[in-house]
Formats: sequence, C-alpha cells, structure tokens
Amino acid sequence: MHDRVLSGKQAINELYRTAYYGRPKGDTLELTLVEAAYLLYRKKLDIELDGRVLGFEDLFTEASKRQRYFELKYIVYRDLRERGFYVQSGVTDFRVYPRGGHPGKTPAKSFVYVRSERIPMPLSDLVPWVSAAENVRKQMILAIVDEESDLTYYEVKKVHPKGKTAMIQLSGDLIRATFLEDRVLVWDAASSQYLHQNGFYGKPLDDERLQLSLVESAYLLDLGLIRIMDSGTGNNLEIKTFSSLASSIDPDFLRKYGVYADLRNCGLVPKTGFKFGTHFRVYAGIVSTDKISHSEYLIHAITPDHLFMLPVTSRAVRLANSVRKRMLYAVRDREKMMYLDIGRIKM
Repeated sequence: MHDRVLSGKQAINELYRTAYYGRPKGDTLELTLVEAAYLLYRKKLDIELDGRVLGFEDLFTEASKRQRYFELKYIVYRDLRERGFYVQSGVTDFRVYPRGGHPGKTPAKSFVYVRSERIPMPLSDLVPWVSAAENVRKQMILAIVDEESDLTYYEVKKVHPKGKTAMIQLSGDLIRATFLEDRVLVWDAASSQYLHQNGFYGKPLDDERLQLSLVESAYLLDLGLIRIMDSGTGNNLEIKTFSSLASSIDPDFLRKYGVYADLRNCGLVPKTGFKFGTHFRVYAGIVSTDKISHSEYLIHAITPDHLFMLPVTSRAVRLANSVRKRMLYAVRDREKMMYLDIGRIKM
C-alpha cells in the first residue's frame, strides 16, 4: 500500500459493479485510501499490510501518514457517500455524479475540492479550479471542514452580471462640482436632481445639493459630465489628478473604481456596501429613486494575490444570503473584470 489499495477480481463484482467503488485494472480493483477506509468502516473489506490485518485505526493512521489531509478527505467522502452520491477520485479531490447517475452511465456533475477552515485559500488556487470545471461544464464545489468536522459546501462560479440602467448622457453644460475633504458636492439644484434621478448617483445633502462619493465622482469626471474644482487650490481637476487625491484618502480607491466603472458600463448601479461589510451593493436597474428595488449583489473588489480567509468568507456569504443577495468577488483578469460568485449549497 502506497496511496492505493488493491483487491482481487471478486471485489470488481461486489464493490465496483454494485456501488462503483474504485477502478478496475485488469483482474484487480484499485481503491484509493479514502475508499478503502470507508469500506473497512462499513465492514465490506479486509485489508492487509506486510502480512498484518489492519483495523480501522491502523489504516486511518497509516493513510494519514501517506496522504496529506487524508482525514479531511475521508470526512467529505463519507458524507457524500452517505447522502447517496457515487464519488470517484480524479484530478480534483472528488468527482461527484448526479443522483440517478453513476460512472459509465452519466458524466460527473461536480468537481469537489476539500479545504480546512484554518487554511487560507489563495485566489490563485481558486481561479484555475473554477476555470477547469467551467471548461468541461461541471459544477465546482468547495467542501470546507471546520474544527469540529462539520461540513459546509459552497458552489463557486464565474458570472457576468448585467443590468438595465441606461448610460447617463450630458444634459446641457458641464455640471459644476467641488472636491471638499473626502467627497464631492454638486451645488446646482437642477444638476443634482438630474444626476440622482438618472442613474441613482449620489445622495441629496438637501433639496438642492447632491453629495457624490469618490468613485461616483471619478466615473462622471471620466465620462466628461462634470467639472470638479479643488476647494483648496481652486483648480479644475483632471481625472489623473483626481484619482491621485482620491487614492491618498482611500488606499483601495483605484481597485474599487475599476470595479465601479465596469459595473456601470454593464448597466448596473453600484452603491456603497459599507453596512454589509463589502465595497458595493449593486442594483440591476433603478426605475425610480422614489421606489428603490431590492439590490441583487454584494460585491467586494479584491487583488490577484488575494487570500480568502475562510471564516471571513463564510460570514460574508452567510450575510449576503440572509439579505437575499449573491456574494461576488471582483478582480481584474488581464484586460477585463472577473466576478466570482461564492454561495452556500445543500448537497
């Protein structure tokens, strides 16, 4: 036994053809260590090593020495099997077949990756897994094992959110605004009303004036719809200078702005997600500012070197689900924005 357990021809009939354990190799059935441990637990298999019959404790201990995170994989494998799924090892930790399906009859439905809640998960690991599943039309599932060996399953997929809000157009002269300490104010009542009602930009300061956030201001400035004066110097700001000033106030500004602009260009309406602990809450469309519909997404802008701390991710996803939203993570992938949807699922 190295990382496989071999059984004779009889096992092919009794274990593979009835319940699809292992893989036949000629007259031999080849079992992974997790399959062998589960079959030993179910008393469907006897295992010898160096002439010695192994009990469950012996096998489990030996397998843990030979395969990293064996105990985590065993916990997930046993759970999936006892839920009635056929499960096989593959390029991922497991391939899971749909209910009513099995190897040789139907393609696998899901690729499952096993993680401990304690181990940070790099985005650089996650993206290739999602891409691999997407390329062969499989569901990508993270099986997270917590410190008490309870399991939580998450589906991770790439999504392309689209909205119904039309791009705002210039109406008359450039809108005059002033950059104050950490936000921008529009002074004219008609301009304030126009921006707020055509895309839900800003928040009214009063009946005449509108407050704009840094990302909203940069977007409107980049579109050439507003002219922003620096209250300190009296100079009108170009987008590069404004972005530099905004970055000195908010170190995440450029990352957030890239996501904000992409969402706006896709017809979506992003607003601050501070109350939810994320960068944005996002609406698919705003029909009227008098009756705001339910926002559909919470979106957090991350960097390519992002590390998912799984307890933190769990809280974010649970919060999003509790307020009937999807939790998305946005990252620039070469020249375009990529959105990862992470959501809890029941197996």
